[in-house]
Amino acid sequence: MTANAVHALLDEHGVAYETHEHDRAVTAQRLAAAEHTTGWEVAKTVLLSVGGQLAMMVVPAPVIVDLDRAAHLLGDNEVRLASEVEFVSVFADCEPGAEPPFGQLYGVPVFLDERLRAAERMVCRDGSHTQSIVLAVNDYVRVVDPEIVDVGSEPT
Repeated sequence: MTANAVHALLDEHGVAYETHEHDRAVTAQRLAAAEHTTGWEVAKTVLLSVGGQLAMMVVPAPVIVDLDRAAHLLGDNEVRLASEVEFVSVFADCEPGAEPPFGQLYGVPVFLDERLRAAERMVCRDGSHTQSIVLAVNDYVRVVDPEIVDVGSEPT
């Protein structure tokens, strides 16, 4: 799995983090339950196709990416959720659906929703549905340097 690449990146930047093993958790909300935390601290990666190119939106688990807002932000009217077929080979060392929010390791630009930016810590996947990483959001921002955006809508 990509855990080695993610861990190496964090180690290289002197980031303090914890790794946790847990029962298989496919959805971000189940990951929150497995980690005994709120979904507002779980970083959910949403892969978009932007004019045929991949982009990674990192939002809290309860948030839904507003595709119209993303299209406006990204300056492209061809924004949609990427299909697994479009990204599975890019994240070949990850279980499908467990892509870590470290798009730079895969040449994918990363956008971080301001709601997650406001959190103190975050829980994210490391490429599998049974392992996660916990780190400070400030450290994540320092290492990844994502563009901070407002692309989410909270479910009603």
